[in-house]
Amino acid sequence: MTSYVQADALFWDGEFRTGMALRLTASGATPVPLNRIPDLSVMRRLPGTLLPGLVDAHVHSGLVDLATVRAGGIAGVWDLGSVPTAIAALAARAAGARVARGADAARRRGAGAAQPREAGAAQARWAGTAHPGGAGGAGAGHAGRADPSAAARVDEASAAHAAATGVARAGGAGAAPVGGAAPAGGSAGALLSPTPSLGGGEDTARVRQFSWAVPSIRYAGPFLIAPGGYPSDRSWAAPGSWRAIDSAAEGADAVREAHAGGATLIKMTAHAGGPLLSLPTMTAVAGAAHDLGLPVVVHAEGPGAVVMAYEAGADFLAHTPWTESLDGGLVRSCAERMRWISTLDIHGWGTPTPEQATAVGNLRRFLEYGGSVRYGTDLGNGPLIPGVNAREIRALQSAGLNPAEILAAMTGIEPTTPGDNSTTTAADVCWIPGGLDLDPARFADVLATARVLDDSVRPR
Repeated sequence: MTSYVQADALFWDGEFRTGMALRLTASGATPVPLNRIPDLSVMRRLPGTLLPGLVDAHVHSGLVDLATVRAGGIAGVWDLGSVPTAIAALAARAAGARVARGADAARRRGAGAAQPREAGAAQARWAGTAHPGGAGGAGAGHAGRADPSAAARVDEASAAHAAATGVARAGGAGAAPVGGAAPAGGSAGALLSPTPSLGGGEDTARVRQFSWAVPSIRYAGPFLIAPGGYPSDRSWAAPGSWRAIDSAAEGADAVREAHAGGATLIKMTAHAGGPLLSLPTMTAVAGAAHDLGLPVVVHAEGPGAVVMAYEAGADFLAHTPWTESLDGGLVRSCAERMRWISTLDIHGWGTPTPEQATAVGNLRRFLEYGGSVRYGTDLGNGPLIPGVNAREIRALQSAGLNPAEILAAMTGIEPTTPGDNSTTTAADVCWIPGGLDLDPARFADVLATARVLDDSVRPR
């Protein structure tokens, strides 16, 4: 069933749009002028701003609670290293629950469940828990009235996540995919609220319907590594989350198996601190992936690693390089062909560090040469904010990105020329109840109030 949602403004294709609504169908959301909407259409009206769904392009799903991540405003994640069977099951369950929620929403809207807009209402009845924020984070001050069933949805999703992945997230320590031992500070799972007492009937049924509310998941399958290489020597890397390959033929086989298992990305490692894949093997992996239409992501760490990733044909670096200031010629070459995933906040988690300064400097030059970056946090790596990370956004600003460019990096929808009437379709939609603010000084904190739009999101 097609329905529509209207807010005070849309931010779509790089610009604000008024006098428009989003048409919601099974294939996604598309802006349409109000005067082209049939008179009898179901319309939901909200304050604030609607925008394409926000995506974190570097997450380790087995190390975080995805329900909390979604409640913090992230509509989609790229999982860059998990046990293949576990992540495939997790993604399938998430996709199935998303379809079920959509069908339930359409049924109830068709029965007259759409809510009228409340003039001046800038607060919201959240679809999830309040953003937990973190040390130095921006989420602690969010206004709004908690939905009493939201904690139950998050808690039930946490249990289902543990069943699918074998990883419980109720208060464990944060993991450390980049670097050594896990730092103190806890995990996203430690921020879950307990399940409240529920009555029976329709309310309980709706809690169950929404209990698997997690982001959309795109995944890479296992890390492809040299025998004995990173991250097989790290305690956080679950058995099966990496696959050792020792030849070009083994690499091509690993790519085909990952693709057959549902992977839409392939990830290799080039970690100078241990055994490395040979360049011919990395090149064969990239070639096999490209033959199947799969982008290649490389974890490049240490001297010479970025060169190897570039020469092998990588499409993405999993992290902005941080161990050394890169040669200008190499940065220029990378900018011509690669995209980098930001992950700037892992270096200090809000405290300035030399590693973050190096990464920001490399990213600034990469952008000056015309390079393109995707927002990603390496969520699961220590005390990162489990949702929209205002610290990561501010670090991107310090590298030279303006708010519209950061939104492009978070949504995958590039800014267009002002006045362009593009009608890009987005798979998911996010909502900022108080309205999007592109002032550079306020932008990060305002964007951190985003929520993923579904039928449980309504004005107070």
